[in-house]
Amino acid sequence: MAVVLAYMSPALGHLFPFCGLLGELASRGHRIQVRTLRAGVELCRQQGFAAEAVDARIEALQSADDSGRVLRSAGSTVRILAARAALEIEDFGRALADVDPDVVIVDANCWGAMSVAETQSRPWLVLSPFIPYLRSAGSPPFGAGARPMRGPIGRIRDLGIDSVTRMVFDRPFRAGMKPVRDALNLPAVRSADELLRRAPVVLATTGKPFEYTHTDWGAAVEMIGPAEFEPPPRERPAWLDDIELPVVLVTTSSVPQADEALVGAAIEALDGEPVHVVATCPAGVDESVGRRPRVTLARFVPHSVVLDRAVCVVTHGGMGVTQKALLRGIPVCAVPFGRDQFEVARRVEVAGAGTRLPARRLSVPRLRGAVQAAMGMSAAATAIADGFAATGGMRRGADIVESQLRA
Repeated sequence: MAVVLAYMSPALGHLFPFCGLLGELASRGHRIQVRTLRAGVELCRQQGFAAEAVDARIEALQSADDSGRVLRSAGSTVRILAARAALEIEDFGRALADVDPDVVIVDANCWGAMSVAETQSRPWLVLSPFIPYLRSAGSPPFGAGARPMRGPIGRIRDLGIDSVTRMVFDRPFRAGMKPVRDALNLPAVRSADELLRRAPVVLATTGKPFEYTHTDWGAAVEMIGPAEFEPPPRERPAWLDDIELPVVLVTTSSVPQADEALVGAAIEALDGEPVHVVATCPAGVDESVGRRPRVTLARFVPHSVVLDRAVCVVTHGGMGVTQKALLRGIPVCAVPFGRDQFEVARRVEVAGAGTRLPARRLSVPRLRGAVQAAMGMSAAATAIADGFAATGGMRRGADIVESQLRA
């Protein structure tokens, strides 16, 4: 059996999807070695993986809270990932030397590790735990979450978006990645799209019809559906059995951002509705907002046990929880605040599997209307669940990893 090295961005939202794929590989007898955020090391070991933390300096580099501002969020993310890339050269190189893997799986946000992977002879793949930042004909450039618009008007609009994207995203990308690529004697890359396309295979944790129907990212990109994973719960929360009403799950990001306002707004918006609000806030929230009837506030609860009772999910637009809901045919109300959340929220809206409310427009009346509208969209959410099932999931993802070993 093979030794698999997984190297990822230091975030739980990336670790969990990786664990979904790595768990399938481990069940086939492969030995798993992981480099991840420090807080995730013990979780990996509990899954039977050998694990170490990435360089602490990498984890210390975190994006600023840009409170729903698309351009600032994109620019901040690029600068952070490029700064991490410089540190990943040594850190990933050390992992390769220590583990001597047979195959490598690199996070799509680890631009330095991806560049190092180009220089070595082992088979390697990229796993994108989010919608990959790849260009596709008929789709707006990644980042702003713009609605697809076909025809001449759409092409003109997309050219305008593209010019802004190249300034806000591609220009700092080139500047940040030039010293990384130069240090490795590799050719320059002009964009994250171009860098990602240098990977032999990209595993994208999405599928149709959640992804735009016309999207074609090329033969090297394989849609494998959601990489669902949750750490085993210590015990089922006793309070969950006491809830008699349908549940609306409200979630915020595991990475600190301004989305704690979403919890308070959702509690106010659903006050008086025949539902029970369960809000999970892994990055923390003022607990006083949850002190009222038909509201349960927790820092962390396994989403799967709550989703069994849920009729709608109100979320910041994180890829993980959005897909967990849709995988079960549960509609979503997405309120994006940063990073890839703008793209996730737009896909929810375009697929008709829920609603999208920009964070800058968040108010109690608007959120109430958006949630009420989303609750009536279960048919499209079920269609997405069927599409996800058709991708083959983590079994197919593991098949693709194993095919690289035989190539």
